[in-house]
Formats: sequence, structure tokens, C-alpha cells
Amino acid sequence: MTPADPAGRPAFPAAPACSPCAPARPVPPFPPLRVGRGAGRLRRAVRRRRRAVSAGLAVAAAALAVGGTQAQASRGAAPPAVAPPPAAVRTVSAPVRIADAGTVRLLRPGDRVDVVAAERAGPPRLVASRAEVTSIPAAEQGVGDGGALVVLSVDRDTARDLVGAGAVTRLAVTLC
Repeated sequence: MTPADPAGRPAFPAAPACSPCAPARPVPPFPPLRVGRGAGRLRRAVRRRRRAVSAGLAVAAAALAVGGTQAQASRGAAPPAVAPPPAAVRTVSAPVRIADAGTVRLLRPGDRVDVVAAERAGPPRLVASRAEVTSIPAAEQGVGDGGALVVLSVDRDTARDLVGAGAVTRLAVTLC
């Protein structure tokens, strides 16, 4: 309660209706201040700057790579020769009937052999060189002097030669 004089009036005079001060404004909301956490902001800023520099260097390197070949072409220099990729050597499994079954019993998977076509009219000729023995199937029952089957791992062209030679001549193997 405010002190009053004997007449019942307040002891302090009332403020005039018109004040020379501007009306009070509300304080806008703001996030609380955190003291001592400036190092984290600095690290983040440095990381962002590193990323920007890295991206800039990558773009510059790409521009130089593209611009370098175009500049050489405009000066009359031949563009660099692009060699075709080497042809993939694909090996296939080729079943081959060898005339001598006893020789086939000496073979094991992983052995390297030369396959020779023994023709009656002419000298023997080499059909496949250093072919790898992949497997040796079990001998067939009831086959007399038909030889034995061997599966060799060779490239496609050699497999074609083996099939052609096996159809017209007897084949033999030599261990490498």
C-alpha cells in the first residue's frame, strides 16, 4: 500500500498522462548464450572450407583434363591414341577322346599336356599346346579299343581345332 496524506491523497504525485519516453517494447525471443563453445564452431567452419577447396580443386582438374585435349586438337596435334582393351581369353572345357587309354590313366587333373593328331598319311601335327587337364571321366563299360575321354581346358579356337581333329584322326597326348 502507498503512503497517503491526511486528506487521503497519495503521497506521490501520479505520472502525467503524456510521457516524453517512448512506450516500452517487448523483448524479442533469442536463443540462450552458450559460453565456451566457440571451438566447435571454428572446427565446423574449417571443415566446410576444406570441402569447398576440395570441390574447387576437383572441378579445376576436370576442366584442365578436358581443356588440355581440346587445346591439343585445336593446335593440330593428333589426339592421344586410345588402345582397345585386350580381348579376354575365355577358356572352355573340351572333351577329347584319346586313342590310348593307358596313357590317360597316367594323367591327373591339373596336368599340362600337348595334344597331337596322328595321321596315317602325313607326319603328326600339334593340335593343342599346354592344355590343362580338367577332369578324367570314368571309363565306359563295354567299349573295347575306343580309347579314353579327357576333359581339357583350352581357349575357343583350340577347342574348335580339337573337335575337328578328333573327328577325322586319332589323338594322342604328351605330358608337359
